[in-house]
Amino acid sequence: MTPPKPSNARALAGIGRSLSRILAIFMKEMVQMRRDRITFSVMVAVPILQLTLFGFAINTDPRHLATAVLLKDEGPLTRSILSGLRQSSYFDIIAQARSEAEGEAMLRSGRISYLIVVPENFERDFVRGERPEILIAADASDPVAASGPVSAVREVALRALAADFERLPATLRPDPSPVNVVVHRQYNPAGITAYNIVPGLLGVILTMTLIMVTSIALTREIEHGTIEALLSTPVRPLEMMIGKTTPYIIVGVIQTLVVVTASVVIFRIPFEGDVIIFAFAIVVFIMTNLILGYLISTAARTQMQAMQMTFFVFLPSILLSGFMFPFRAMPEWARAIGECLPITHFLRMVREVTLKGAGAADIVGDLWPLLVIMSVLATIAVMRFRRTLD
Repeated sequence: MTPPKPSNARALAGIGRSLSRILAIFMKEMVQMRRDRITFSVMVAVPILQLTLFGFAINTDPRHLATAVLLKDEGPLTRSILSGLRQSSYFDIIAQARSEAEGEAMLRSGRISYLIVVPENFERDFVRGERPEILIAADASDPVAASGPVSAVREVALRALAADFERLPATLRPDPSPVNVVVHRQYNPAGITAYNIVPGLLGVILTMTLIMVTSIALTREIEHGTIEALLSTPVRPLEMMIGKTTPYIIVGVIQTLVVVTASVVIFRIPFEGDVIIFAFAIVVFIMTNLILGYLISTAARTQMQAMQMTFFVFLPSILLSGFMFPFRAMPEWARAIGECLPITHFLRMVREVTLKGAGAADIVGDLWPLLVIMSVLATIAVMRFRRTLD
């Protein structure tokens, strides 16, 4: 066997040295990845989170929607319909309204998605074969959630009244259905998707930008080495947090003005509510996002880690808040997580104020949880920054 030529030997030696250098860099990156536990955790956790949310939590066929009934005729036929509604998987009867005004208030506050009204003289008209009406007031601010269950009421009424329908004389049996279901799609009668999406975009934009910008604030100080100068001053943790987050309130206000102006001028979305109440909800939400971003900055050591952790918060905020998919269509465990997210409560408030003309009493059910979340995040952020000082 002839030995390799010198040129081939040099080439093989060069390839060997190159592979050795590549292996050295590979081992260095493996060590760096092992040390950077936050980045590695995010890379592993994000696919798991996506699989879990898209596979188990997301559902475009809403069921068990909160419903109130107003019974103006309480005979046996009415009770049959009510029993059929309770057995249906589409509706959860959570209240029985005493008047139309009370039912409208529950619908406006977002407590219920449907108000089903059985009018007076329902049984008399049924016996006469006059196809009495069942009235449905549907919260159509979310067109997807309001579409499917409405058609289910006809089937529920037909099954509930089947036995009584058969006992009627043939001449009195209406065709094709014994009742007439009348639907009033409130707050968005035309079912325009932009009425639901565009106001929600305000919450998404504020969440994405404010949390990311604020989360970088403290990590930038750490990377640039200026945190030592700040720690040597008499500044307190609470003062540090307020000083770091306050300037970005102006950024959030500017973003709000841009989105609201575009909503009204370009997309022609009506603004029915009180501007002062709307502004107060905006300020609370902005402060909550800034504090959350500051809390992330106390855990991240680099700006890259801060951005990665921000994405880890942003993904469930988009999917579990009711922005893209009906909130009530998600399983109970997903709704429980969604209730802990600031954007969930903000989306409800902004849609109720803009589309429904909700007042302070209507949004208080979502305002106080947002205030609680803000207080808890602020407390944890101050405590974590105090550890940094120590």
